[in-house]
Amino acid sequence: MTRVAVADDHPVVRDGLRALFASLPGLEMVAEAATGREAVRVAVTAQPDVLVMDLRMPDLDGVAATAEITRLAPAVAVLVLSMFGDDDSIFAAMRAGARGYLIKGASQEEISHAIVTVAAGGAVFGPGVARRMLSFFAAPAPATGQAFPDLTRREREVLDLIAAGLPNATIATRLGLAGKTVGNHISTIFAKLQVATRAEAIVRARDAGLGRG
Repeated sequence: MTRVAVADDHPVVRDGLRALFASLPGLEMVAEAATGREAVRVAVTAQPDVLVMDLRMPDLDGVAATAEITRLAPAVAVLVLSMFGDDDSIFAAMRAGARGYLIKGASQEEISHAIVTVAAGGAVFGPGVARRMLSFFAAPAPATGQAFPDLTRREREVLDLIAAGLPNATIATRLGLAGKTVGNHISTIFAKLQVATRAEAIVRARDAGLGRG
């Protein structure tokens, strides 16, 4: 039995997916969330096999929530089901750790197939998404040393560790810095990158080749 959770701020969507899963053998809806923070909590506490995630939600958007779930509950496969099919949304979600991306309006068969596939460790992209994803990831990543020239060497080191998914305390230990100093570096990095959240910084950094090892 594949255990599924749904994160969407629209009750009609959650109700529709609940009805769908109830009609299909092998799928069980075990939890639901109406906000991004609830989605993270559900992933950690319920540990579903798959969490179906909307991108536009109150209190924490789906990309940031996906990044948190990837960090806190890596065994949970996130499958995005969104109205938005633009490149920025798709790439941000996938870089945050989503294992699949479907556009709302996908058929019941596409949704159920995607859930089973990502639960088994595969990746699924809706029509039109796969071509763009393959083209994007086939392009060579920019050289790390050329990324973010406004950052100091130390700020780049901190950003690299953020992109690798390390928490502040571990970054402080790794670099031999005080926790407050790491926090100050992160505030400066966010300002220079013009981002507001850690998830946005991670997406920017990974896009530039940081956090890979």
